[in-house]
Amino acid sequence: MKKKILYTLLLILVYRIGTHIVLPGIDPNRLSDLAAKNKGVLGMIDMFAGGAFSQASIFALGIMPYISASIFMQLMTVLVPQFQKMQKEGDSGRKKINQYTRYLTVAVTAVQASAYVKYLEAQSGAAINPNFISYFLLTTVIILTAGTLFVMWLGEKITDRGLGNGTSLIIMIGILARLPQSFLEEFQSKSVYAGSILIFIIEIAALIAIILGCILLIQGTRKIPVNYAKQIVGNRQFGGARQFLPIKVNSAGVMPIIFAQAIMFLPTLFNLNAAVNASETGQSLQRIFTDHTNIFYMLIYSVVVIGFTFLYTALIFNPKQISDNLKQNNGFIPGVKPGQPTADFIGSVMDKVTLPGAIFLAFIGILPGIAQLLGVTSGFSSFFGGTSLLIMVGVILDTLQQIETHLLMHQYDGLMKSGRIQGRQTATTVQM
Repeated sequence: MKKKILYTLLLILVYRIGTHIVLPGIDPNRLSDLAAKNKGVLGMIDMFAGGAFSQASIFALGIMPYISASIFMQLMTVLVPQFQKMQKEGDSGRKKINQYTRYLTVAVTAVQASAYVKYLEAQSGAAINPNFISYFLLTTVIILTAGTLFVMWLGEKITDRGLGNGTSLIIMIGILARLPQSFLEEFQSKSVYAGSILIFIIEIAALIAIILGCILLIQGTRKIPVNYAKQIVGNRQFGGARQFLPIKVNSAGVMPIIFAQAIMFLPTLFNLNAAVNASETGQSLQRIFTDHTNIFYMLIYSVVVIGFTFLYTALIFNPKQISDNLKQNNGFIPGVKPGQPTADFIGSVMDKVTLPGAIFLAFIGILPGIAQLLGVTSGFSSFFGGTSLLIMVGVILDTLQQIETHLLMHQYDGLMKSGRIQGRQTATTVQM
């Protein structure tokens, strides 16, 4: 465990050092206002990259291209029969899918790197060295692609030899990197006025309560009892045990919030003419789709999150396949006939469980806007909900579970070794 923890911390340190290495040909002193211009999806990318996006770092794109490629391949394994067959082949099939994911990551990173160069030229063109601008596009695309692949490699190494899921840990570290500064800004804003320290303490208590609610959302399950028929093979009896089929309250995880944020950002991609932008209607539309504190933004965002929760759950959760697996293993749900009735029963339970989970997920998604309306600074309010909080809580819970599993295995191994030693001593005594 000690070696795993030190190995993980070492690779995370390498990643954090890389986020502060600026791309060649850029003056970092002229990028001070770039962070304020990152809003919407760009702000989310900067959050996942730990601020490297606004610092024009060699890790500016972070792990997001790999995440995008992984999500695409996950959807392909659900929608395309050839990829479904490949996934069922076991380790060899998963290795092929991982290889295709890496190839797709290279393509996605190259496209995003080209767009990032254009973004730098438009927003901070003065920061680019004029003598370097002729081949700035080519070198930056190569460096950013190599940087993303290196971050992907770090994540895989953490998963293989370290502690926890490497990709998730890298994203969580990028989010947590903003927490100390945001915490300090919130404390300073409250300490200026007399009596505001109490409000700051109340905010911390509310944040702890929200974290507890996120833990309940992530770990909440509905257990469906499953019985297995008894089988007698020779003189031995198999089966007859009673187990449970866990249905998670939030099977979709953080994906509905990510999809919803991308959907809300789409209307701003369409460049309206100056007359429309200057009109009152155009400005109202801009506020609805960009202002997190707008009531209409919260309503539309909540509806999109709830819809995507049901859609994504339907894609990754197949009641028919679960029913077939139970039937093949002589399992059945008490009081429900095998086959299609079992699939219908599991599907109905899934819908009943998903609805409150989707509503609570949508509420967590709009909490940063509510916190900002109540006087919390914009930086610190992002930790009151949304993607940041869900990813942090989910990754920490997963890492703690892996630590607990590792410790249990270590203790059982010690018990087994001590049992073997005692057995040998007893055998030696009997022989004597």
